[in-house]
Amino acid sequence: MARHSPFQLHSRIRVFATRFIILILVAGCVYLSFEYGRIRANYDIVAVSRERQAYDDHIDTLNEEIATLKQLVAKLETDRAVDSEAYKEVEANLVTLQAQIQEQADAIAFYRGIVSPSDGTAGLRVQSLRLTRASNERAYNVRLVLVQVLQHDRKVSGDVALIVEGTQDGNEASYTFEDLSAGQDDSDWEFSFRYFQNFDREIILPDGFVPQRVRIAVNSKTRSIDSIEESFSWSGSRA
Repeated sequence: MARHSPFQLHSRIRVFATRFIILILVAGCVYLSFEYGRIRANYDIVAVSRERQAYDDHIDTLNEEIATLKQLVAKLETDRAVDSEAYKEVEANLVTLQAQIQEQADAIAFYRGIVSPSDGTAGLRVQSLRLTRASNERAYNVRLVLVQVLQHDRKVSGDVALIVEGTQDGNEASYTFEDLSAGQDDSDWEFSFRYFQNFDREIILPDGFVPQRVRIAVNSKTRSIDSIEESFSWSGSRA
């Protein structure tokens, strides 16, 4: 095996040291050239650092504002939901109150018509006749209200006849309640009252029959109280 003399080892170390120093000098020159180029381009690292920090601070401020606005939006949406529910509740209460007021107004008008009618005529009257659709296409609910006005010292008794008039296949035709009652047990409309009495019945119109009028004949069996008869248009008495 060959052995190196101390002189050779020293020479090799000096070569390595020289190369290392040259490498450091080259790197330093490259860095200095880079910094010189940035200085020539008016690049200030301190100013850039400050500008970047300013941008970061502005971004943080904007993020805080966004968070605040999100909280505000959430609060407004909650308030709007609460206001909407409150409005619906108030509206529902208003509708209920209006219905109660109308109901009371109707009741007042009803009893006023019994106690003091506008024409001042005593005796039997048809206070109202109302027809409403039933479940069947040709079926109708009938609500009749009879009243005795002014004279309330005794009851009035009698019975009611209902006749529906119209056309059947282009020809005039009429049907009694018995014809339209479909075998109901309460086909008799007997009454006995001092102030008023209600009747609730159901009628079923025949196929091909077009109703036009409803005639109500109230037959009084009480002396000194006359029988009456009134006619109502079908469209006017329907609801």
